[in-house]
Amino acid sequence: MFGKQTLRELSEQEKISKLSIKQRFEKIKLPQKAHNPRPVSIVVDCTFFGTKETTQWGVIVFRDPSEGENLWWKFIDDEKISYYLQGREVLLELGYEVQSVTLDGFRGLTSTFRSYPVQFCHFHQKQIIRRYVTKNPRLVAGVELKEVVEMLGEVTREEFSQYLQAYVNHHREFLNQKTTDPLTGKQTYTHARLRSAIRSLLTNLPNLFTYEKYSKLNISTTTNSLESHFSHIKDVVRVHRGLKRSVKEKLIETILLNSSIVKSAQKSSF
Repeated sequence: MFGKQTLRELSEQEKISKLSIKQRFEKIKLPQKAHNPRPVSIVVDCTFFGTKETTQWGVIVFRDPSEGENLWWKFIDDEKISYYLQGREVLLELGYEVQSVTLDGFRGLTSTFRSYPVQFCHFHQKQIIRRYVTKNPRLVAGVELKEVVEMLGEVTREEFSQYLQAYVNHHREFLNQKTTDPLTGKQTYTHARLRSAIRSLLTNLPNLFTYEKYSKLNISTTTNSLESHFSHIKDVVRVHRGLKRSVKEKLIETILLNSSIVKSAQKSSF
């Protein structure tokens, strides 16, 4: 039932009304998440449904990308550090040994997991730079910075640092250019967005190559394992957009449960 069939298609297939299908699904009791505590290098992220203009809600997921298993999740109305803390504590209480955490740029998240090796997602870092310099930058300095960022995952930290420093040295005069407001006389950096992009790289640099430092931990350099999972979930939710939130949450939980190394024990069929 958690495929991409609409209620109408399911109704025609099962020869029952759409209301009956909804009622049948609401009565289903999902199994408890089964756990196999072990050392894990996890990825953490959240995704949202709806829009801020309407009623937005989402789900936070802790996932073991090497096994493709969702270890913990929580439905939320907004993203808070306290939810990530809760997820961490739940895993520890269950007996998991968190070896590393791969995450995105949500403010305060890196310090939340500071007692573990933290890997900043390369994909999100590239997205940050793209937001500042655009997908197709016009300035030469923007084009070259984009080329430097694309090296993430292909060179060592030492090499990347050298390329970044060489870039800054080469464009230093350009980056320090200022524009004077003719009315107020106030000076601001002419290429402020480009400077912000570089600052982002320098800030995140200590966590961009954690996977290199702890090479034996099999640390994921991106949260893509979750991103692709979220994409599938959103497709399913979109098909069933007429369902109320509680039913959608149950639908999502069914998908999250089925992404487990204990699939035979948890897999549900409707």
